[in-house]
Amino acid sequence: MALTTVLPETFTRAVSALRQVRPREEIALEEVPPPTKLAPYSFALGASVLRRGEEVTTGRLILLHDPAGHEAWEGDTRLVCYVQAEVESDLANDPLLPQVTWGWLVDALDSHTDGYLAIGGGRGPTTPPPPPANTPPPPKSTLPPHSPPPRLSPYRGGGGATAGRHA
Repeated sequence: MALTTVLPETFTRAVSALRQVRPREEIALEEVPPPTKLAPYSFALGASVLRRGEEVTTGRLILLHDPAGHEAWEGDTRLVCYVQAEVESDLANDPLLPQVTWGWLVDALDSHTDGYLAIGGGRGPTTPPPPPANTPPPPKSTLPPHSPPPRLSPYRGGGGATAGRHA
């Protein structure tokens, strides 16, 4: 007798929606192995942003679903986003960079979703140590993944998460 697994409808609809995403030309998306210990159901996309054929930004979008709910998520579904991007050192050292990049994330969520719950995360640049005297310039600084990442309300189909914003 064959073993069959019935996936929760909320999860399958969310995965279907993510698979239908068609990003801009310079963004390459691919399905990647998701984490297996964070939730009973998970799905992940890897992304690379190319500029003149060179990878300048990478990231992952991970969908986690636990039908029993998860108190820390304030629901049964969590969408995790990690982004790492190279920036010039002078920009990486700008004290407003974390606030500005966080604003970009919130603006993108506001303009592309019907709402979300419990957004949270860490943000801030990491820079390589200063080079010894008389050496070539150091590599560009890197913006690390956000941790903990934003959490969205349960997916309900349509244009994205639909629950109102958590106060």
